Amino acid sequence: MNLLMEGWIDMTEVTVAREELADLVVNKLTKAGLKEDHAEVVADVLVHADLRGVSSHGVLRTEHYVKRLNEGGLNPDASFSVKETGPCSAIFDGNDGMGHVIAKEAMDYAIKLAEKNGIGMIGVVNSSHCGALSYFVQQAAEKNMIGMALTHTDKVVVPFGGAKSYFGTNPIAFGFPAKENKPVILDMATSNVAFGKVLHAREAGKDVPADWGVDENGKQTTDPNQVAALLPFAGPKGYGLAMVVDILSGILTGSAFGPNITAMYGDYDKKRKLGHFVCAVNPAMFTDPTGFLENMDNMINELHEAQPAEGFSKVMVPGEPEQLREEERRVNGVPITKSIYQYLIEE
Repeated sequence: MNLLMEGWIDMTEVTVAREELADLVVNKLTKAGLKEDHAEVVADVLVHADLRGVSSHGVLRTEHYVKRLNEGGLNPDASFSVKETGPCSAIFDGNDGMGHVIAKEAMDYAIKLAEKNGIGMIGVVNSSHCGALSYFVQQAAEKNMIGMALTHTDKVVVPFGGAKSYFGTNPIAFGFPAKENKPVILDMATSNVAFGKVLHAREAGKDVPADWGVDENGKQTTDPNQVAALLPFAGPKGYGLAMVVDILSGILTGSAFGPNITAMYGDYDKKRKLGHFVCAVNPAMFTDPTGFLENMDNMINELHEAQPAEGFSKVMVPGEPEQLREEERRVNGVPITKSIYQYLIEE
């Protein structure tokens, strides 16, 4: 039974150690036939999201991946291939495997190209849902590279001025390293929110803000069960960026785009054939690399010292609230709903 989609929920929270949570996810995925090394990467990406407080992309997704594995919508034994198309570019074929593993290895390849030639730009084909993009741009930042990651998904966001969905939430992420401070990580959907947050609100039995989504008639609603499509953030600006993401992830890679993408929920036996676009940039090709890292620190420190507005104690940089939450949860454990925990521990 799909607890999240069918609405059977125990909202009691339990706190689970990071290591235990990862082991539970690996166990579920390997029982569904996924090879263990791939399951470990998927678990790492999912727990990464929960540690940062982005529960919409965390371990609650495990059941969905298990269902797709069981019904044939994911290749449990995928082997990847790479075709270099130039000194700084390549096409990475994910063989319909787990998107988390595909995106991780694609970013690794982009970093290698950037180390050698300054920039690595990888178009990914034949992939699937890859989870929180912050994970992959952080990969690049940890190598003192600038990271960028984009991905499209099935239609769930209305275009500006429209009443019916066309684009997906189409997230985009950037990672910028610093010398002393933690990297700046910007990870955002081009919708006002990720649809996973609507699902989480359904699970929690809570209303959502009116600017999150619209019902089947294109009218804004606060009932998460009535949300049929999401709204782009900042109206035409989010809509425009969603289009950019779909062009780079879909049209540029030769993948499907817009309403032609296989739905995440439903058609579980079909391969989704998603595209991603990942990039690594070596600052040393443009400026003194040490000076770049030091100036990133200077910018972060100056923002921290900026006068906060009323109601705020401090100006933070993108990704910083999530990093602070991760530090706390690595020590005290990760809170998840009891319904999700019960699913993970059941045999």
